[in-house]
Amino acid sequence: MLRKTVTESFGATIEGLKSSHLTETVVERSKRMILDTLGVGLLGTNTSVFKKILQYSKVYNARKASTVWGNSSISLLPQYAAFVNGVAVHSMDFDDTWYPATHPSGAVLPAVLALAEALPQQSKPSGMDLLLAFNVGIEVQGRLMRFSREASNIPKRFHPPAVVGTMGSAAATSKLLHMGSAQCREALAIAASYSGAPMANAATQTKPLHIGNAARRGLEASYLALLGLEGNKNILDMKSGFGAFYTDYTPDMLPGLGSYRWVLEDQDVAIKRFPAHLGMHWVADAATVLRMKLLEKNLPLVKIKKVVLKVPDARYVNRPFPASEHEARHSFQFNACTALVDGSISEESFSDLKLHRQAIRDLLEKVQIENPQDNHSNFDTMYCEVGVEIHTGETISARCNTFYGHWREPLSQYDLLKKFKANASTVLSMEAVQGIIDTVDNLEKVTDCTVLSSYLKVKEKPN
Repeated sequence: MLRKTVTESFGATIEGLKSSHLTETVVERSKRMILDTLGVGLLGTNTSVFKKILQYSKVYNARKASTVWGNSSISLLPQYAAFVNGVAVHSMDFDDTWYPATHPSGAVLPAVLALAEALPQQSKPSGMDLLLAFNVGIEVQGRLMRFSREASNIPKRFHPPAVVGTMGSAAATSKLLHMGSAQCREALAIAASYSGAPMANAATQTKPLHIGNAARRGLEASYLALLGLEGNKNILDMKSGFGAFYTDYTPDMLPGLGSYRWVLEDQDVAIKRFPAHLGMHWVADAATVLRMKLLEKNLPLVKIKKVVLKVPDARYVNRPFPASEHEARHSFQFNACTALVDGSISEESFSDLKLHRQAIRDLLEKVQIENPQDNHSNFDTMYCEVGVEIHTGETISARCNTFYGHWREPLSQYDLLKKFKANASTVLSMEAVQGIIDTVDNLEKVTDCTVLSSYLKVKEKPN
């Protein structure tokens, strides 16, 4: 049947993609994304924002429902399990980042895992079913963002996962529910009306809700489509549809299934080494190298007269004196100064004790921002240069074009596992941590993917 609209092509593709379409590269990259997302989500269950959201969501407690990660005593309706677990994933801005700019996994994985648990025992998805649904959700996000040049830049108006993430969640859960192409199309239309969140809430406790809401609302859209709710059947074709989010939206038909190539095949994700906005990783690596140069010259930080950061013009991460951990995670200045003082950045760097140190405050007073014209607000092309002027007039600088963990220089499997173990072991026993690693590693062979959820519950206190 000839597909006449872009929206129809999406519906048909969501229904038509099979596990046989998954390539080795896509499977391996998506398993890394899944493992990393579970780890940062488990770590995120320790945060105050997660605890507030969980307290609110307890009203939706259900005896037979879906797991709240890191908690054996509470289960929630699947929509709200997806919500709180999605919030946990993004609560520290430690989750993966893609190009064009979005956080792809946090909107999808909590939704498909929550849905899988809620399905009847005889209908539990396999690990391969989970991999396929997850990748369909990632794919839809990647395709939608490629309909706009604006989407390639660091966002200014809205937070992308609150838009494309909601659509990805709807696509992934539609796939897991084995919905037909027409129902998939309706789920996308419903999800579009659930989409959106302003960038003004970046660097606040509300930002993690963007991911949680995307996971929850995409799942709700699929449930409603399954019940027969209808939306605009051309939602992806119209400027007043999904095009409302982008000023240069130019949609196109998806390729045929016979020659289908996944976006993830050609565009890997960035996996972060410390919990902060992606742009902070350039500035941290440059400042760390600069610190080594200063040490080699026996120049203490007190000799610094001025610090100059050459970074893209991205106002929501230009925060000279961050007052909270969330602002600090979105501050070029704070992350540069922390790397200069400590030589590295970690989860602890954003604690109140570290945030308000006098050494950091003194150095922040000396920081100036410059936005070179060739340094575009784009995660694929941006760079960061950190320079200092010493009281003698000498200038020393270091530049980072690609940080370790970026898609051009991915984390090694060893370092990915090290990150996961450090994060997950704050909540789970080492037995459960290893169980998750083994399950994800062999996910395509797992007969019931909900075994993952059994490991995600706290069974005993970590050693």
